[in-house]
Order: sequence, then structure tokens, then C-alpha cells
Amino acid sequence: MTTAEIRKDMPTRPAAREADEGARLGLRLTLPAQLLVLFISVFPLLMQLYISLTDWSPLSGLGWPHAHEMWNGFANYVDVAGDGRLWSALGRTALVMAVCVPVEFLLGLALATLFADSFPGKRVFYSILIMPMMVVPAVAGYMFYMLFQSGGPVNDILSSLLGMPVTVAWLSDPMLAMLAVMVADIWQWTPLMFLILLAGLVGVPEDQMKAATLLGASPWQKFRTIVLPRMKTIIIIALAIRVIECFKIFDTLFIMTGGGPGVATETISVYIYKITTQDLIWGYVAAIALVILLVLSVACVWAMKRMARKGQPA
Repeated sequence: MTTAEIRKDMPTRPAAREADEGARLGLRLTLPAQLLVLFISVFPLLMQLYISLTDWSPLSGLGWPHAHEMWNGFANYVDVAGDGRLWSALGRTALVMAVCVPVEFLLGLALATLFADSFPGKRVFYSILIMPMMVVPAVAGYMFYMLFQSGGPVNDILSSLLGMPVTVAWLSDPMLAMLAVMVADIWQWTPLMFLILLAGLVGVPEDQMKAATLLGASPWQKFRTIVLPRMKTIIIIALAIRVIECFKIFDTLFIMTGGGPGVATETISVYIYKITTQDLIWGYVAAIALVILLVLSVACVWAMKRMARKGQPA
């Protein structure tokens, strides 16, 4: 190595050494927090896996550390595969997801497009629009429970519009009860979709939109060629969040219908709640939860990768 090369390399060595020392210091400072987060995340999953391989329940007379005395191998997972009520609950959950998520996305996108421009009273309407998202789900469930009563406001409005008495038993009919639950979910969570998509729209470069307008591009062409590619990641995140949340819908639905009439609105969360609190077969519940976690995680990752691949330019 020549003298010039040595002199050139000398200033970089202290900088590299300082960077390494900074990285080690950062690791030492954050290691306790990282270990705590790892413990909080991993320990419940390991315990759930352990319980899912047993017949343990709170009524067994044993503490959960001794659940291995009731070991049954993979019997609970075999029962999951043959549980018709479970698969029916998953089907109803998928129905809620298939209806609510697209409707919330389209409404949220339309509202985000509207609020991307300035207009009188925008702040007031913005505050009103996001209010449903701030309502506690249990309170929202009670609100819609009262709205859809036979003598409630929904039937009163329909009676006024049709000019004849309407006394539809919304929450007593299997199809109408599910429709009422979907309306409640759309009302409460469209604002979340709106906020996420509005954040994406605000990030679209305004100069590109103006240039496209000057070139004669239609609104659809501007959306397809400029807005959609820029918002691809935001859209995927918004859809993934709502798909996962649809599988966790519980508060609003349980207060409105309790999963009824019969099991007509029994989603997977309601079904798990019932067999946890009524049947107390916790080993089986743990197996169900792990299967759903695995399937939902794989499905979301696959869908997000597929959507990202389709959004890439050819």
C-alpha cells in the first residue's frame, strides 16, 4: 500500500470504528426492551401450542404447567378438521369479509378523493366523518341493536318512505340479521379506510397530476397511471388490516345478535368465545386459534405478495 493510499484510508478507519461502537451501544441499550417484546410475543404462543396438545381445561383440577398429564397429541387438530360448526362460522366470517372490505374500500376511496381537494367546511365534515371510528365497538353494537328493532328508527324511516307500516324483525331473521351486522361494521370502519387512503392520496405528486391534466388525461387514466402505482403499498396495507379485523369482529356482533338467531351470525370469534366460556375445552380452543393464525398469516402474506407483483410495471 502506497503512502497516498494509507493517508486516504486513515480518516475512514476511525469513522468505521465509531459506527461499530455506536451499533454495539445501541444493541446494549435496546436489548432489554427487545427481550421483553420477544418474551411477550413468543411465550403466549408457546404456551398455547403446549395447551393445544392436551385435553386440559380449568375444570380438570390441574394447573396449566401440569397439562402434559392430559397429553393427547394432535387429537385436537384432527377434531378441528371435522368440526362442521367451526367451518360454518369461518364461512360466515368470510362472507362478512367479502362484503364489508370491498364496500369500505370503495367508500373510503371515494371519500378520500373528495377530501383531497379543498372545499368550504372541510374540517367540520372531516371531524364528523371520522367520529364513527372513535365509538367503542360495544356502544356501536348497542346503537345498531336499537336502530334495527321492530319498532326502531330503521322501520320508522321505511314506513315513511313507503307510506305503509313496516315492522321487519331485522335481528330475528337469519339473512337480515347478518345484513344489519354488515351495515354496522361498514358504518364504523369505513372512516379508518378513508384515513389510510387519504394519507396515500396526499402523497401523490401534484405536479404529475397537473401535467397529466394538461396532456388531456381523463380522471380514470390519471388514477390508473399515477395514483394507483403510488398508492399500491397503502392500499395493500389498508386491505390487509381490514381483512384481519373482520376475522376478529366480536363486540358489535355479539351485542346485536349474540351470534343468533340460532347460529346465523356466529362468526369464528363468537364461536371461540362460546366454546371457551360455556364448554371450557381450552385445549381445543387453543388448537383452533393456532390453525386460524397460521392460515390467516399465510393467506395475507400470499395475497400481499401477489398484489405487489401485479402492481409492478411490466
